Amino acid sequence: MPVSEYNHILVAVSFAVAIFASYTALNMAGRVAGSARSNARIWLMGGGFALGVGIWAMHFVGMLAMDHAMNMRFDPFLTGLSMLIAIGSSLFALWLVSAEKLRLRRLLPGALVMGLGISAMHYTGMAALQFASIIVWNSAWVGLSIIIALLASCGALWLTFRLRHEGTDVALRRAGAAVLMGIAIAGMHYAGMKAAHFPQNWPMEHRGVDSNWLAVLVSVVALTILGITLLVSLFDARLQARTALLASSLAQANQELAQLALHDTLTRLPNRVLLEDRLEQAISKANRENTSFALLFMDLDGFKTVNDAYGHDIGDKLLVAVTHRLNQPLSGQFTLARIGGDEFVLLAEVSAPDEAASLASALVHSIDAPFTIDPYELVVTLSVGIALYPLDGKNERELMFNADAAMYHTKHTGRNGYHFFQPSMNMLAQTQLQLMNDLWLALERQELRLVYQPKFQAPAGPIVGFEALLRWYHPKQGVLNPDQFLPLAEKTGLIVTIGSWVIDEACRQLREWHLQGYALWSVVVNLSALQFEQPGLVDTITRSLARHSIRPDLLILEITETTAMNKPEQSVAILTRLTEMGVKASIDDFGTGYSSLLYLKRLPACELKIDRAFVHELSEAGDGATIVAAIVALAKALNLQIVAEGVENETQQQFLTQLGCHTLQGFLLGKPRTAEEIARDIRDPANIFTRSIYNINSK
Repeated sequence: MPVSEYNHILVAVSFAVAIFASYTALNMAGRVAGSARSNARIWLMGGGFALGVGIWAMHFVGMLAMDHAMNMRFDPFLTGLSMLIAIGSSLFALWLVSAEKLRLRRLLPGALVMGLGISAMHYTGMAALQFASIIVWNSAWVGLSIIIALLASCGALWLTFRLRHEGTDVALRRAGAAVLMGIAIAGMHYAGMKAAHFPQNWPMEHRGVDSNWLAVLVSVVALTILGITLLVSLFDARLQARTALLASSLAQANQELAQLALHDTLTRLPNRVLLEDRLEQAISKANRENTSFALLFMDLDGFKTVNDAYGHDIGDKLLVAVTHRLNQPLSGQFTLARIGGDEFVLLAEVSAPDEAASLASALVHSIDAPFTIDPYELVVTLSVGIALYPLDGKNERELMFNADAAMYHTKHTGRNGYHFFQPSMNMLAQTQLQLMNDLWLALERQELRLVYQPKFQAPAGPIVGFEALLRWYHPKQGVLNPDQFLPLAEKTGLIVTIGSWVIDEACRQLREWHLQGYALWSVVVNLSALQFEQPGLVDTITRSLARHSIRPDLLILEITETTAMNKPEQSVAILTRLTEMGVKASIDDFGTGYSSLLYLKRLPACELKIDRAFVHELSEAGDGATIVAAIVALAKALNLQIVAEGVENETQQQFLTQLGCHTLQGFLLGKPRTAEEIARDIRDPANIFTRSIYNINSK
């Protein structure tokens, strides 16, 4: 008697299990393909087990769906064996589709093995049915069921391989493919059931669990296993997608940071760091191939006038327009860099000096035409200095310095043109070059030292702190002031290293004073424009404060008004980070540059320092007093501490005190001294330092 009656509910459940198992298989294939090798093995084993259990459960529920009056019993060994066959076939299928390619010669044998495995699982499971007699098989239906299994396996493998990678539309396609695969797998099962003829009048055993409840139990267990596996797979896929997104975002952020570290933020041209690297490469290549190149140092004539007259915003737009024009005459191997302000440097391969001259001439003429920036028509010109390698320098420092010297020679001889560097051009250049070379060794030789000028609470004390001032004790030229060597340090980039040393040394000395009992003293450190823009500035300050156990609020960082307003948004961001640490900020040389009161209000500064030029004019006829009074009123409105520098006589001292200046600094009150001299002055009872210290200790 063939099977002709089924429990339709259980049939539907078996189809659902088959479809769910197929969808799980498709997801498992994606996890295996998208995971690292060690994780892929785990997904392969777990996915193969879940898929095998799902296929076996579909087969088992399908058998229980046969409509018989009597209950069924199964041979435990054969039932377990059929499950192992299902799991083994599933493991093989997932392993097969995890390969990078699924060619026909791999697909067909794989489909054969998997199809025969599913067939073996089915007929082993049927053999597990315990009857009083044997089942008679219809060979035609058996053959058809095996063919269906082979075709279903081939289609399933191909679909699983094609849909294993994640994508926006993959989920829907996987769902459709799972329905087709589930129908094919279930179709094979019911074709196999059609091949079975049960002996008429031979009842099954009465003993055993009710088949309906057994089907429910198997379905629930299988669906639970498949559900857990699928949920874990989906969770891992989402986690992996998020990790990939974070990794991509991190890579993009790193790329942007690298871009910012090596390029000028305004013009997007290479900055000094990248230029120096390219210059080193050019020197190595020229030495290796016995070739030459030219270094062109360029400076805009009249840019400062434009910047002061129209503001930094117009100045920035002009620099961008200049960059565009400078790029037009360039071709071949070159690096055009902006190294600061209105200074540009071009590194270009040339075969002869005439080629460098033609290039310089083209660059000069490219700037001749007026620039239209917003409503303004602006005129600037270009001065160029040319240094050739190896004729005019053996290393990067010499080439940069000599090209710079040639550029200044162009400026001094009429501007708007170019000159090649000549050794006889300017003896000062040679002196400066030697000084620059000495500067590179000054830190190592401990020739740089700090002196400290006291800051007094108006009118005459007590001392509230010191301003750290840099001096170079040159072995041949004696004591050099900052204006004699810091411009060289800025041109070479050494200013960053020197600036970091100044911060650390000032903190070290402040710690010594604190240990001596002067715990309320603070120290002011000046930051150069280049140092202020360095990404590592905050880390440098943090390390120095921690190393010397200094309270952040006792370190005051001083930047000029021009530096703060050069890139106001960036200045606000940097100063905000510093003040959030507790470090204080002071605006130096106020009133000498171009300021936006809107940005000045936003700057998180605690001090405003009146430039010595205005203080000096207090002693002369003119508007000096009016200007100083206006600056003091503005500072009070912004709730800033007011510091006046350059106080040299009692008239200035009295006037500034009456205006409401909080702190005074100048030669009248105290000249810059070394730390050793300050220690000696403290021990002198008649010294102003000692009187001030007594005042501060008595409060």
